[in-house]
Amino acid sequence: MTITATIARPARAPGATGSALQVARRVLLKYVRTPGLSIMSIVQSGMFLFSFRYVFGGAIHAGSLSYVDYLVPAYVATIVLFTGGGIAVAVAEDRTAGFTDRLLSLPVPRLSLVIGRTLADSTTNVWSILTTAALGFAFGFRLTGTTADALAAFGLCLVYAVVFTVVFIVMGLFAPNGQAAQGMSLIAFVFAFISSAYVPAASMPGWLQPFSKYQPITPMVNAVRSLLTGSGSDVGLALAWSALLVAVFTPIAVFKYRHA
Repeated sequence: MTITATIARPARAPGATGSALQVARRVLLKYVRTPGLSIMSIVQSGMFLFSFRYVFGGAIHAGSLSYVDYLVPAYVATIVLFTGGGIAVAVAEDRTAGFTDRLLSLPVPRLSLVIGRTLADSTTNVWSILTTAALGFAFGFRLTGTTADALAAFGLCLVYAVVFTVVFIVMGLFAPNGQAAQGMSLIAFVFAFISSAYVPAASMPGWLQPFSKYQPITPMVNAVRSLLTGSGSDVGLALAWSALLVAVFTPIAVFKYRHA
């Protein structure tokens, strides 16, 4: 009698693309199964936009633009900063709950973990951008540029969604827990408010104006505003800042995953 031994081949390690898609799928399923996350995002956007439009708007002068036309493009462009706290908290909670450790025990490229998380959270940010834009029209904003300009502005907002998703992932990886991640994400509010998003930089104290002018949020906001209202252009500078932020924060995120 002849006995034939069969040696099982080890399963091939998942590739970068497959790993990234699986991570993205897991994150998106969490949003699908918890619809309250999306609903609260809409409510928060509406409350902030209502406050700026009707409570503070009457006291703010935006030059040749009406305040609603000055505000709405900026708010749509910066909505990713307001929703980003949830990204940082989710990443930190994955670490404290042990999910990140389970991922790191698998033979998957660490970059794919960053890409998967970025893909999923950027997708949910599209929902935030679209609903915020709809609220802006409901509160009186009217498009003065062309349809092509509006699509270009939307494209810039998608770029910002990717950029700041990576930034908030890094915050979550550095935070010891979800509460700390929420606190760290508040720095985004500082950059948003000390920019040209909600008030002209020229109205700020002289010592604060240089920071407002040269930090990344101001050219990003101005680029979207210029496309939608025709008031100047900072598109090139906005794209340069976007590329720089991704180039800086992506390696940091990969490093933190490798040394978690």
